[in-house]
Amino acid sequence: MKSRRSRSWAKALPHSPTAYRGRFAPSPTGPLHLGSLIAALASYLDARASDGTWLVRMEDLDPPREQPGAADSILRSLEAHGLTWDESVLWQSQRHEAYTAALAELERKQLLFSCDCTRATLGPGGACRGRCLPRQEQLKPTCARRVRVPESTVIQFQDAYQGPQQDALGSALPDFTLQRKDSLYAYQLAVVVDDGFQAISHIVRGSDLLDSTPRQYYLQRCLDLPQPAYGHLPVITNELGQKYSKQNHAPALDGDRAAHNLRQALAFLHQSAPPADAGSPREILDYACQHWQPGAIPGVMDLPAAQLPTA
Repeated sequence: MKSRRSRSWAKALPHSPTAYRGRFAPSPTGPLHLGSLIAALASYLDARASDGTWLVRMEDLDPPREQPGAADSILRSLEAHGLTWDESVLWQSQRHEAYTAALAELERKQLLFSCDCTRATLGPGGACRGRCLPRQEQLKPTCARRVRVPESTVIQFQDAYQGPQQDALGSALPDFTLQRKDSLYAYQLAVVVDDGFQAISHIVRGSDLLDSTPRQYYLQRCLDLPQPAYGHLPVITNELGQKYSKQNHAPALDGDRAAHNLRQALAFLHQSAPPADAGSPREILDYACQHWQPGAIPGVMDLPAAQLPTA
């Protein structure tokens, strides 16, 4: 029987076990752009069309990569586009105690080990692959903390947009990082703990995160957490075929053109175009929610940003 302390990180707000709870979880590394708006909009519409709850979580776990003022800018941009959230914004920078407790639970299950590998010495996929296991007592406290994945581990799930998925996680990635050498918590740990805490039932996000899902499924099992339904959207690209992202200098959204931006995002998602007289973000969102057709979303990106309607 688990102690109350071992489960303290998993305590969530009261909720119905059948309620739809979705979320949008941006990182404050820059302003909102069209690619992130598409993900936010799809997540929002899927929740609202299901009479569900839609939350916003700020993944501010990596201060060296964060841009000053970006978090506030993202929240203002969401509001300018009518994407209002339920409940308070959850800030990962305020959740360190929960992540520490989750690591303690994995340690209790003998699933963690320390690793001082450099990037140059890591094996395929960035795994330690047993190099550090014989030297555990000799390693310094500043090492990374990794979770073991048994070789027989195979993850299977049905993705709403990408179809059936199967990943031989144990053979492809026998371990992965949960806490870095600089003591910062890894994305994979934080997202799983917070999805459990917020009782997230559905996750709609970009297909650039599809390869993270098997790792998150595995951690959910290890931490005895429910497993959400996943839907990974196609990712929009620029004229060079690069993913629309802050790293590739995607332009920030102009809040004064919110209605235009929403229409572009809906076109990319292959949704019915709102009538011309729907001029405000609220009118566009109301129409889009009433006519939401997730089955129309393609599994593969087929419309780069340069080909979206401009009028």
